[in-house]
Amino acid sequence: MKNVLLFILLITGITGMNAQDKYFTKDASVSFDATVNASLETIAAKSTTGSSVIEVSTGKIEFAVLARSLKFEKLMMEQHFNENYIESNKYPKAAFKGKIDNIKDINFQKNGTYKANVSGDLTMHGVTKAIKTTATITVNNGQVNATSQFSVALKDYKIKIPAMVGEKVSKNAKIMVEAHYQKLDK
Repeated sequence: MKNVLLFILLITGITGMNAQDKYFTKDASVSFDATVNASLETIAAKSTTGSSVIEVSTGKIEFAVLARSLKFEKLMMEQHFNENYIESNKYPKAAFKGKIDNIKDINFQKNGTYKANVSGDLTMHGVTKAIKTTATITVNNGQVNATSQFSVALKDYKIKIPAMVGEKVSKNAKIMVEAHYQKLDK
């Protein structure tokens, strides 16, 4: 009987640990900027509806954002982005699946700022490419925040820029991510 009770406590403890092992957000900020010259025109958009999950025990991280959730300053630019460049009806979201390579160096239970080395696959416009970047993870009284910035070559994702606007749109887009995570309670 004592062994059965110990087994039940152990299983309950493991299940509880797994629930605290994941952090999620559904309101991450994702921005991109493909501006060549701001005095000509700013080519930038932002979404605040990105979703992400971090699994602390493995370092696994996933991130997704709907293309149509990216909002531009000019409605016409947003329309061209969705219809002609990213083709959001055909490719509705961008997603990243990867891992924090140095997860053991990040203590989610201790206040501090940690550098995370992140690698994985970024899928955008129907094309998947391996990327590596860094992120800053800040833990403050149980709150977990992450920020990252990296660039992607638009041609790598088969995003074509017409010659008539080529002077206004950069060949590389700067991607910026900011996420405020919460513990996933089961």
